[in-house]
Amino acid sequence: MLSRTVNVAAVQAEPIWFDMDATTDKVVSLIGEAARNGAELIAFPETFIPGYPWHIWLDSPAAGMAHVPTYLANSPTIDGPQMAKVADAARSGEITVVLGHSERDGGSVYMGQAVFDPSGAMIKARRKLKPTHVERSVFGEGDGSDLDVVDMEYGKVGALCCWEHLQPLSKYAMYSMGEDIHCAAWPSFSLYRGAAQALGPEVNNAASLMYAVEGQCFVVAPCAVVLDAGQELFCDTETKKALLGRGGGFARIYGPEGTMLAEPLAEDEEGILYADCDPALQAIAKSAADPIGHYSRPDVTQLLLNREPQRPVVAEAPPAADVTVVDVTEESVEA
Repeated sequence: MLSRTVNVAAVQAEPIWFDMDATTDKVVSLIGEAARNGAELIAFPETFIPGYPWHIWLDSPAAGMAHVPTYLANSPTIDGPQMAKVADAARSGEITVVLGHSERDGGSVYMGQAVFDPSGAMIKARRKLKPTHVERSVFGEGDGSDLDVVDMEYGKVGALCCWEHLQPLSKYAMYSMGEDIHCAAWPSFSLYRGAAQALGPEVNNAASLMYAVEGQCFVVAPCAVVLDAGQELFCDTETKKALLGRGGGFARIYGPEGTMLAEPLAEDEEGILYADCDPALQAIAKSAADPIGHYSRPDVTQLLLNREPQRPVVAEAPPAADVTVVDVTEESVEA
């Protein structure tokens, strides 16, 4: 469990849509603000750099292809200059950063989360295991090697994206690693409002809340917003404006026994939520129901977790050629 109280921060903001450099600058600014306010960890929404591709929910695949070149070009690589800027900001603020981003790797993009420690080192880079529904028309998948936590001096930190919080086995795998602070990255909750309850704030904030209670961990749940710039980019008709409403920001921070630890912002307001994570709350929660300890029944149900990286090409060394051994000792030469 946490060794001490930790102040955490959840971002609620709009990215600079499909502009990775400008959005990176916004990330750096928010990191600096959180550090000045005493936060030791800050978490960003899903694919915050360069923004979530909302067009995939609003139009045909053919129409969406118009955004592909821009989105690919503005998805940062793990070793690119944008990540270096975030690392510098983490080091300057002496703060842990959990960044949601679209990761470009060759000709593919993945829904990534990168963790930077207070020294500025990137200590974790993961990919969403299964992009949801139409997200699979844009993003590739991660694998079991991504499902992990990182050790900080105050405890263990983990992260998942969006509807990974609706995958019971993935969640249980994370609980089993002794997660203390979980970063739940969300894109925004203004899509199909009134028509698709499962995409709204009630269901998805409940998923974050349940994660906290099930895993007896603190959940930092950043959430992006769609403001005027987002509607201008994605909504060229009134119908699309109705499908992707303005706002959708529902950032939250939950305690391990279900307490909402930070006062929410208005859904169309940008800002940062802050809360103290007190280990006493975690101890109380785990004493009641620890799903990987005293409240488990491994004789009835167990989880199989494959941690091996899944690679499209596995290079094997060629088999050794048959070799005839020749005796070239002095005795053999004389013979």
